[in-house]
Amino acid sequence: MDLKAFAERLEALARELEAQLARAESLREVEALRVRALGKKGELKQALASIGALAPDARKEAGRIANAVKARLEGALADARARVEVLERKRRMEAERIDPTLPGRRPPLGARHLLSRSLEEMVAIFRAMGFALEEGPEIETERHNFDDLNIPPEHPARAMHDTFFLRDLAGYVLRTHTSPVQIRAMRAWRERGMQPPLAVVAAGRVFRCDEDATHSPMFHQIEGFVVDRHISLAHLKWTLRRFLEAWFARTAPIRLRPSYFPFTEPSVEVDIGCLICEGRGCRVCKESGWLEVLGAGMIHPRVLENAGIPPERFSGFAFGLGVERLVMLKYGVPDLRWFFQGDVRAGGM
Repeated sequence: MDLKAFAERLEALARELEAQLARAESLREVEALRVRALGKKGELKQALASIGALAPDARKEAGRIANAVKARLEGALADARARVEVLERKRRMEAERIDPTLPGRRPPLGARHLLSRSLEEMVAIFRAMGFALEEGPEIETERHNFDDLNIPPEHPARAMHDTFFLRDLAGYVLRTHTSPVQIRAMRAWRERGMQPPLAVVAAGRVFRCDEDATHSPMFHQIEGFVVDRHISLAHLKWTLRRFLEAWFARTAPIRLRPSYFPFTEPSVEVDIGCLICEGRGCRVCKESGWLEVLGAGMIHPRVLENAGIPPERFSGFAFGLGVERLVMLKYGVPDLRWFFQGDVRAGGM
């Protein structure tokens, strides 16, 4: 090979690479061409290796030509890299462009919790029977939660092992039942000068120190009461039977057992036949075939007095039912804790 052929070879290499660099559209292509031209095993290195075959007086000129071509290629690579960087930046900005006029993506919504649906369904049944919906605070005074409901200071329900007392708020507790709403609603009724009848249902969370397959430290309760002239236990029985039949969409076996509650007299506990075992006995009903679902009775005269209602003129009944227990019976949920543990494998709660 002579000097002329050497120079023509490098010129052809430079033109070819410059043309390819001009067409490159990505940094990856530019880098591949750099390696091909100037890499350790690149074409320029191979050309330089052939300088030794030239005549001694031509080697110096060949080296000058090779350095000029190298500088030329490095300049072409720098220009191509700068051009492609701008091109890629434009493509990226176009791909990531946001149109603020487009509607946002709707977040995926899960199914409503079984307890939420059931609570609304129960309230709807009572409202169809003429009950008004009232609410009350979950952090309640001891007066509303105990005193005004005729629960004396020595009553076991006021012990630390059954009630959550607030350390930094003396005289307040997490309500143990929704019955305080009864006191608040009757007082508001009297203060507004309203006339009988008064029929109220209250639903919400309550808190007690208890936990097993049929108890939870936090659960839901529905409180209902009616105050009017000549209200009797027969009205209570009719109301509860109508509700249970509407809830289970069938005539469910129930029984009323005499009981004691400080805020009702007389008092009863209402049991319903266990629909999980069909009355044969299981872990949920503790092998009895029955499951207690609510307590009820005629409102104690002292409670009426505490609410400002004269018991000689008015009477009333009240009841409180555990929402979770009724849902367990209706849908065959064997463990109340499934409602709150958030594991979809546990019955799809």
